[in-house]
Amino acid sequence: MIVLTSFYFFPFEFTFLPGINTKMAMAGFGLVLLAFQLARQRESLISRDIFQLSLWAGLASLIGWISITYNNTPDTAYATYIVSMWVWLSAAYVVTSCMRRLHGQLSVSLITSYLVAVCVAQCILALLIDAYPAFKQVIDLYVQQGQDFLNKSTVQRLYGIGASLDVAGSRFSAVLCLIAFSLTMMEKTRERIWTPWFLVAFCVIGIVGNMIARTTTVGVGLAFAYWIYASKLYRFRFETGYKRLWLWGLCLFVAATAITVCLYYVDTDVERKLRFAFEGFFSLVEKGEWAVSSNERLRSMYVFPETLKTWIIGDGYFSNPQDIDPYFIGREIGGYYMGTDVGYLRFIFYFGLGGLFSMCMVLYKAGSFCMQKLPSYTGAFILLLLVNFIVWLKVSTDIFLVFALFLMIRKEEEEAYEQQTVLRE
Repeated sequence: MIVLTSFYFFPFEFTFLPGINTKMAMAGFGLVLLAFQLARQRESLISRDIFQLSLWAGLASLIGWISITYNNTPDTAYATYIVSMWVWLSAAYVVTSCMRRLHGQLSVSLITSYLVAVCVAQCILALLIDAYPAFKQVIDLYVQQGQDFLNKSTVQRLYGIGASLDVAGSRFSAVLCLIAFSLTMMEKTRERIWTPWFLVAFCVIGIVGNMIARTTTVGVGLAFAYWIYASKLYRFRFETGYKRLWLWGLCLFVAATAITVCLYYVDTDVERKLRFAFEGFFSLVEKGEWAVSSNERLRSMYVFPETLKTWIIGDGYFSNPQDIDPYFIGREIGGYYMGTDVGYLRFIFYFGLGGLFSMCMVLYKAGSFCMQKLPSYTGAFILLLLVNFIVWLKVSTDIFLVFALFLMIRKEEEEAYEQQTVLRE
C-alpha cells in the first residue's frame, strides 16, 4: 500500500515504458474500477463537489485554449487541465479504494499516515541513492525522472524515486503541515501514542527534504507557525494539552540537532548537503545576512507583462517555447518563457489574469469542499492552501493531488473513525 501510494504521490516513468507514468497507469485502472463499482453498487465518483471542481478546471482549460488559439501557439500545457484534474482524481480513487479495502474504512488520519510513510521512505531512498553508486545505477537504469539533469556537475541534487526538485519540495511541505495539524489532533485521541514517531518523521522530512528541495522550508515554517498559534505560545502560555507535545518536540529537536552537528563535522559530504539545505541559516550566522543563491535568481525572475493584452489573455506560452515551437523568436532565458519560473507570472504569461483566477479557484474550491466535508480538519486544509499559494511565489507546481485523496473520504466514514478514537478521560 505504501508503494502504491508512492506511485500516486511521486509518479515516474519506467525506462521500458516511456510516455506512461505510474499516475497515468493508475488513472486508467481507476476508470475501469469506477465503471465496475458503478455497475455493481451504483457508486459514482461524480458528486456535486467534483462537478463544481470540473467546471472551474474546464474554465481554466477553455481560457487556455482561447489563449493559444488567439496567440497561435502549440503550448497546450494548461489548455488540457480538466484532463489532468480527472487523471489525478481517478488515480486517487484507486489509492483510496485500496486503502478502504485493506483497512475497512478511510479517514484523514489513515491517508496522512501513508503520506508520511511515503515521504520518509523517499528521504531514505534519496540518501541511499546518493551513498551507494550501485544502487543509484539500478534506479537510473529502470526509472526515468530527469536524472540526466539532476546528475550534472553544476546541479548535483539528491533525488528519490519520482521525488526531486520543487515538485518534491511542495509535496514534502504539504505533508509537514499535515503532520503539524495531526499532532495537535492526536492529543485528543488514543493515537497520541504515535506522537514521537510523527515528530521523528517531521525531523527526517524537514532535514533530508531540504537537501532534496529547499522549497520544503515552506512546510517547516508553516508547521511551526501553526504550533505556536494552536498552543497559544505567542501569549507566553500553553493551551491545555500541548505541554506534552512541546516536551516531546523539544527532546527530539535537541537529539536531531546533536546528531546533525556531529555528522556535519565528521563527514564532508554531509557538510555539503547541509550547507545546501540550510544555506540561508549558514549565511545568516557567518555573514550576518540571509542570502540564498536560488533566491537571488528568483528575484531576477519577477518579470511582469508589458502589454494589456498579455495581462488579459496571456501570450500562450507556459512550457519552454524552444522545445515546442520551432518558429519561436521571442524571449526565452534559462529554459523559461520571459525568463521567469514564478508560478503566478507563468500563469499570467500563459493565459492572463482570467486563467490565473480560474486556477486559484480550482485549488480554493478543492480545499473548501474538503473543509465542508471534514470540518474537524479545517485547519489542515487551510495550511495546505497556504502551502500551494506560497509555493506559487516561486514555482507553478500545485498540490491538487493532496486534496484529491481527501475528497474521496465519505463524511460518515470520518465521523465513525472520530468516535472510535476519541480519548475518554
